[in-house]
Amino acid sequence: MRTKRIAWTLCVACVFVAWNPTVAAEPLTPEMVLDLKSVSDAVISPDGDHIIYVLRVPRTADEEKGSDHEQIWMVSASGEGEPTRFVTGSGDAWSPQWSPDGRWIAFLSDRGEEGDDSDEGETQVYVMSFFGGEARKLTESETSVRSFKWSPDGNWIAYVASDPKTEEEEEAEERGEDWTVVDENLKARRLWAIDVESGETRRVTETDISVWDFDWSPAGDRLVISATDEPRTDDSYMFKSLYLVAAAGGEPTQLCETEGKLREPRWSPDGEQIAFRGAVSLNDPYPGSLFVVNVSAGRPVNLTPVIPATITSVKWRNRESLMFAAIEGTETTLNTIDADGDEMKAVFSGVEIFYDFTLSRDGKRAAVAANSFEHPREVFLWEPGGLFRRGEGTMTRLTHLNPDLDGIELAPQEAVSWTARDGLEIEGLLLKPLNYTEGKRYPLVVQVHGGPEGAYLDGWNTSWGRWSQLLAARDYVVLMPNFRGSIGRGVEFSKADHNDLGGADMQDVLDGIDYLVERGLVDDDRVGIGGTSYGGFLSALAATAHSERFAAAIDNAGISNWISFTGVTDIPYEMCIVHWNFWVFDHPDLPWERSALAHIDKANTPTLICHGKADIRVHHEQALQLYTALKHKGVETQLVLYPRATHGLRERAHKLDFMTRCIDWFDKYLKDAE
Repeated sequence: MRTKRIAWTLCVACVFVAWNPTVAAEPLTPEMVLDLKSVSDAVISPDGDHIIYVLRVPRTADEEKGSDHEQIWMVSASGEGEPTRFVTGSGDAWSPQWSPDGRWIAFLSDRGEEGDDSDEGETQVYVMSFFGGEARKLTESETSVRSFKWSPDGNWIAYVASDPKTEEEEEAEERGEDWTVVDENLKARRLWAIDVESGETRRVTETDISVWDFDWSPAGDRLVISATDEPRTDDSYMFKSLYLVAAAGGEPTQLCETEGKLREPRWSPDGEQIAFRGAVSLNDPYPGSLFVVNVSAGRPVNLTPVIPATITSVKWRNRESLMFAAIEGTETTLNTIDADGDEMKAVFSGVEIFYDFTLSRDGKRAAVAANSFEHPREVFLWEPGGLFRRGEGTMTRLTHLNPDLDGIELAPQEAVSWTARDGLEIEGLLLKPLNYTEGKRYPLVVQVHGGPEGAYLDGWNTSWGRWSQLLAARDYVVLMPNFRGSIGRGVEFSKADHNDLGGADMQDVLDGIDYLVERGLVDDDRVGIGGTSYGGFLSALAATAHSERFAAAIDNAGISNWISFTGVTDIPYEMCIVHWNFWVFDHPDLPWERSALAHIDKANTPTLICHGKADIRVHHEQALQLYTALKHKGVETQLVLYPRATHGLRERAHKLDFMTRCIDWFDKYLKDAE
């Protein structure tokens, strides 16, 4: 069952894909999940005939520890022939881009020259002919290239790289004088440009602002950049501004006034306008509205002020119209809109879930990395027209990366909704056990997303940090709620948790549990909860303030003390401005009351706590505080710290341990108690 669509588009393209519940030999296991391949980028050629994509290949158990491998592959948009690996050799390769004429492909890699490891670890731009041959290293940046983009004529590539250490700083480090003075001597992220033929390099941004995204003007004489005064992560979230700068270099000039988060500034084909995704206010948690600003007038106009959806990517289709991807409830759509905002329509809405897309030069084909209930991200081609003429688009799958999934039985997944105690409709996803028996009550695990500006979508929801199918295969009901504060239902809904973190959003979760109990699906005495980041916070709060409702909890990288968290996170302003609406240290009473540590006296829920030791988003002191308090209270608890892990796990052994440990924890306290 799919979510009822909200009627805001002028027409809807529907493609129905039937799921065939074939009886399979075995369910998913943690080891199988770790072996799944997926696509992270899909980039269509200017003529629309080929798609290059990044294939993420998990490391095997006997490989050196590290994150997944990244490889660049190519597939014909016609679907003829087999996909081929385009970039070979040692080292990973990612972020591929076609040259405007389609004859060259540039990409990022840390491979170094063949047989030369002198610059190993520094990411550089490489260029390779579409017709084959060896890749040529283009840039010689002293620090890793963060992002790049071809000029419209294909003669230049602009790229972003941080300032390197000075010679004096290098010498001081060698003497052991390597202390850090916080917020001093920060390294700006500069915009550079390099001549593809000669290698001539010039610095584009002369001032010390830090560049996070950019786009060339159609004439190639200027660039629009989103930049901040300082290179801190918090600044990149909250304090970006739009500037114009000459391609030959110089001092940027501010394009217009913006407020809050913004991403993806993109120049129109006629050079007269710039589109971007932005926030409607400083406290808007997500840049999910579409703005257009005239280059000469300088006043942004919101083209999507009232849609009950969240825009995740935008591109110009031609000089008169744009195309954007959006989350709508638990689904995603591809849409077009006139540059003046007068006409908007969906050109695809189906079972595929995607966040981004790339367009051919004529705007008539798009490449998409999409997942569905049946598989992780694969390469798809969108084209207008097709069998169902009520709409304008169809999706064609071009890759089949995990054939072993064809022999796996998956539990059914459905979109559900319930009414919160204050009357607000809350949506989410539900998985029944793989071998579900009507009338039987099952143990329930509530899987809570992070953010809180995240959302569960009706696609593939099983990974090291999401246990949906793994739990359903072990006779659990799984609920994935999109509580208030989630994206996908417009700005008002995403702001509905402001000044109230851990309040009404936690009640939405509790009301979802009551809904399933009333349906006769779950046993109210065997309810577990788990999640990562903000999902870890709600899980820790559930295990303390609402302990009587939960028989087991898992807090991964979660917040247990809002006061101390604000002092050690790398995004204190983002959390305070767009969620609390006040500086936590000025008004600590409510943040403390919504902290798990404030309710230890009520805690009686066995709680597994996991955290990365290199996490700077949520410092692992949050885990230590909760563990110490629960231990002192006599609550059954376990703390696992993963070395080298940041705000998420990268290494195979860590992921396997985490998945296995979580399943065992739920089994012990939700099933053994039966």
